[in-house]
Amino acid sequence: MPVKPPGPRQPPLNALRAFEAAARLGGFAAAAEELNVTPGAVSAHVKALEADLGAPLFTRGARGLSLTRLGARALPGFTEAFDRLALASQSLRAEAAPNVVHVAALPSVAQLWLSPRLPRLRAEAPEIEISITAMEAPPNLKRAPYDLCLFFGPDPEGRLVQDEILPVCAPALAAQLSNPEDLNRVPCLTDSVWAEDWQLWARVAAPGMRLVPRGPVFSLYALAVEETVNGAGALIGHRALIAGHLASGALVAPFGASVRLPGGLRMFSPRPLRPGTPAARVARWLRASL
Repeated sequence: MPVKPPGPRQPPLNALRAFEAAARLGGFAAAAEELNVTPGAVSAHVKALEADLGAPLFTRGARGLSLTRLGARALPGFTEAFDRLALASQSLRAEAAPNVVHVAALPSVAQLWLSPRLPRLRAEAPEIEISITAMEAPPNLKRAPYDLCLFFGPDPEGRLVQDEILPVCAPALAAQLSNPEDLNRVPCLTDSVWAEDWQLWARVAAPGMRLVPRGPVFSLYALAVEETVNGAGALIGHRALIAGHLASGALVAPFGASVRLPGGLRMFSPRPLRPGTPAARVARWLRASL
């Protein structure tokens, strides 16, 4: 009777993923955010992998993690392997659903810039389906399962519009504002992501003025915009995101003085867009919509 001995047991794929992400990003918390799990789960996977190997991959200390020699030697191979796996997965997804375009965007961009454009895009290209994921930071481009990304950033490559900020408010509140000093007398709404906007604007547009903005803080810029439309106070508007509100008159710029920031709204892709593909068509359409 033939004997078929069992082959060597392979480490679990999830454990290898946890090790590679933690090693590449420098910690369990960062790896957990990328993998959409808890830091405890990443730690448990790595410990199980180390136990399975019978050797440590990390040195754990008061200042955090550092790779052992074994871990450092292993990392490049696993990073290359998972990059290739991600690319293959993206190609498989694109072939399985060729008319679906996956977009990753900053929440405010998704709600205030992209969403108003979608009805016209659907009318002009009804065969293309747009899937949108809102996230606070750009994804890892080598691993991202997205076709297009829309985020603010300093890199001029892929820039759609320059970032420009200015105070805005509802028309009724604007009647109470004669000069920038009056901002100290009304609620000044603040977005937690762009918490420095008021000071950035004041330093350039109103030098010498002591501005102490007081008012509610919002974790969602789109909500801050809606509350500004409702008359809750003044807000530093990013022109690309509030252009529609300014055009309709729902918001006005009481002082007119705007400040251009170094960065801007960018559109980029994790990989080159082949001409004629749905993703390339959507990218071209969005640029033409400006």
